[in-house]
Amino acid sequence: MGFGLIKVKNKKMEFLQLNELQLKKYDDHYVKLKLIFERTIELIETFHPDEIAIEAPFFGKNVQSMLKLGRAQGVAMAAGLSREIPITEYLPKKIKMAITGNGSASKEQVAKMLQSILNLKTLPKNLDSTDGLAAAVCHFYNSGRTEIGKSYTGWDAFVKQNPGKVK
Repeated sequence: MGFGLIKVKNKKMEFLQLNELQLKKYDDHYVKLKLIFERTIELIETFHPDEIAIEAPFFGKNVQSMLKLGRAQGVAMAAGLSREIPITEYLPKKIKMAITGNGSASKEQVAKMLQSILNLKTLPKNLDSTDGLAAAVCHFYNSGRTEIGKSYTGWDAFVKQNPGKVK
């Protein structure tokens, strides 16, 4: 399970961390799910995120692999929800499109673009962690950050401050 953390300050992204939870050494799928839940809770308690972005399940040929992936994603989501953190899912193609401009980009292309966007000195050998970082960056690009911080006293104030947006 790869994960990436960014901080948003003054409408700008700042890279915090990129890593992955190594689960291959565990044979028991339920132990893996427990470890995913615990690591996600640990990240939440350490970094106190306001939001979580996750890659949505994708369709594949191996039904058993898809089921296991869906369970893992569900456990990570449950960890966030247990701390009342909003979750947003993005399809893999949408993440790739947000990062590279190409919904069919390879993992390597996504990783290289993230390296450029966030000024990362090096990339990890295993690119699962860059997948997690890509979901975070995609969420930044898609969450209307330019509007955060605005407050309105009512509908009239919104219309006055946003001419042309309301018809």
